[in-house]
Amino acid sequence: MTLTKATRVLGATTLAGAMLFTAAPASSADQVRDGQWVNSYFDLTKVWSVSKGDGVIVAVIDEGVDASHPDLSGSVLPGIDATGKGLDQHPTENHGTKMAGIIAAHGHGSGNAEGAVGLAPGAKILPVYKLAADGSDGIPQGIRWSVDHGAKVINISQGSSDAPKSIPQMNDAVAYAAQHDVLIVAAAGNSGLGKVENPANEPGVLAVSATDKTDAMWSQSNYGAEVLLAAPGVRIVSTGACSGGQYCIGDGTSDSVAYVSAAAALVRAKFPKLTAGQVVNRLTKSAFLPAAVSGAKLPDAHYGYGIIRPYDALTKDIPAGPAQGPLAKPASAPSGASSPSGQATSGGSDQASGLPSLPGVPKGNGSDTTLSFGGLFAAIGAVVAIVIIAIIVLAIKGRRRRPAGPVPPQGQPPYGAAPNWPPAQQPYGNQAPPPGYPQQNPYQSNNPYNPGGNQSQR
Repeated sequence: MTLTKATRVLGATTLAGAMLFTAAPASSADQVRDGQWVNSYFDLTKVWSVSKGDGVIVAVIDEGVDASHPDLSGSVLPGIDATGKGLDQHPTENHGTKMAGIIAAHGHGSGNAEGAVGLAPGAKILPVYKLAADGSDGIPQGIRWSVDHGAKVINISQGSSDAPKSIPQMNDAVAYAAQHDVLIVAAAGNSGLGKVENPANEPGVLAVSATDKTDAMWSQSNYGAEVLLAAPGVRIVSTGACSGGQYCIGDGTSDSVAYVSAAAALVRAKFPKLTAGQVVNRLTKSAFLPAAVSGAKLPDAHYGYGIIRPYDALTKDIPAGPAQGPLAKPASAPSGASSPSGQATSGGSDQASGLPSLPGVPKGNGSDTTLSFGGLFAAIGAVVAIVIIAIIVLAIKGRRRRPAGPVPPQGQPPYGAAPNWPPAQQPYGNQAPPPGYPQQNPYQSNNPYNPGGNQSQR
């Protein structure tokens, strides 16, 4: 069976996760939870004894996330669909819901023993629909919106093989995320080629490839110098309304990205003072390399630094290292390196990028403002002048034996004033989704989740 990569639809960035979708039985823990082989592969009981990702917001820039799914109930925040159709929480496609489930599903039923679980069930999902208001690619704007609305990790299980390696709008968006200490994780692609797709090939983005349960590289996973980590991406079961059911099974670097995003959320919850680059440092320093590539020069084009090991990333004694970690410096980043707080030490590119904001979103939060040396000297001179004038005034008043009044606070610039932004998350309407989204013809498969049932290729 040959998997093909989807083409552009409505000007959107194409899916990097070539998924095989099918229905799964709706309520059996044995058929759904046990089908999630990655749960035992990562030993989630041990992982969750250390961190569940509590308090970390993971933005999922995709086709929207079904907030009503029982395994995601209460874990999906109000997001945004710039097209105004309400697809952020009421999607007509299932890809984003599957990614959200891999990250943060918590199961349902008594003791949450039924349904699917994600690697970081304590995290919150911020759904961002991937299209701009005019139907074009909205991922750069979605990155900025996610940053401005509290995300600490951004999951982009999307990619485009025909896009150039460096796109100015994407450059600026990635730099904006880096300046605000937000980690972007993206898919290498599903063509089996030695070419990492955009935005995963952007400097500053964590690119991910896909492996199977034997730690072998998935044959359709793209590879290249930009790959930093690998994660499971074959026969992955998660949430999603496939063929009328509530669960999906499929292959793709999309799934691998979601696992890495979830692992990053675990680490950010456990080590909240680490920068995004230092989080990646923990993930890479704790990763596992199969014997076939052991001793290879790192990062390896296929595995990067290895397959993630979430428990080791949470528990190993790993020095924090430089703020940038193994991430490349974004193409539009300022010359100064990131500080430990995640803020750049010199001016950012947000105000000059020309990117349109999404509804209700400011163009930056004011934290990138800096003073030049000339401006600094001018400010110091102004303060000195005020002090001298105040002394003269006091001396004159003293000679006249009049009580000295307070010096008026004139000439003080309002640096550091907090902007009055709209609320961090804003609800968008529950409009009915538009009909007529193109569906590809199903084909037969011997899928154990739906014997003899239909699957559609993505």
